[in-house]
Formats: sequence, structure tokens, C-alpha cells
Amino acid sequence: MTKQIPIVDYLVLDDGTPHLVANESEESGALYFDRRNADAKSGKDGFSRRRLADTGVVRTFTIVHRAAPGVTVPYVSAVVDLDGGGVVKANILNVAADPDHVEVGMRVSLTTFIAGTDDEGTEAVAFAYEPIEGN
Repeated sequence: MTKQIPIVDYLVLDDGTPHLVANESEESGALYFDRRNADAKSGKDGFSRRRLADTGVVRTFTIVHRAAPGVTVPYVSAVVDLDGGGVVKANILNVAADPDHVEVGMRVSLTTFIAGTDDEGTEAVAFAYEPIEGN
């Protein structure tokens, strides 16, 4: 079996279906993807890990036409409001990168893909979202 590692710490690959997790403030309920010493809202230091929903809606998006060498353009970059709470910035895959095919309020679902492989065959896994059938 090929070894895989997530490209970000909040993408979980090792306990079933890939999903995102956030650190949730026990005081305010605020969600953070990075490690925090204290909640920005309450100043308290209590946090627990929370699994986030795999689905959500596009809050806003842009179509990127210029990128670093080797990055295929155009592509769709979006902010996704996750069902049940949480907001994440991610690309939208498996949709034409034009405003006729992407819209605010479009329902999307988490997907993963191989972002690269090192010399030892370890795969770096990234996440994105894709439209849910029936949008």
C-alpha cells in the first residue's frame, strides 16, 4: 500500500473517509484550523477537535487565470460555508472554470487528490470540493 500524508494538518486520512477537523473553542464554539493558545473571542484556552461536515455551499468564488509556473489555469478558488459550521477556502474541481458553471450557493462536497509524490513514493494528498449532482 502506498504511504499517503495530508498536505495540511487538518485533513484527516487515517480513520475512514477523508475529512477536515478544526479546533473548537470550548468557551465560544469558534472554529480554528491552526493550533491556538487561546480563543480570539473569549481569551480562554480550552479546545477540542471537531470533525467538520463534508458538504457545504459556495459563499463566494473567483476564477484564477494567472498562477505560478506549472499550475494549470484557469481554476476556481472559493470560500465554502460548511454545513453545521466552519468556513474553508478551497478550489472547486470537476466544473468548468467559468461563471456559467459556478455560482454562489452551489452545493459542494469534499474530495481529495494526489498533489505530488516524493522519490520514495509517498503521496501528498490535498483537498478540494466538487459540485454535488443535482445543483
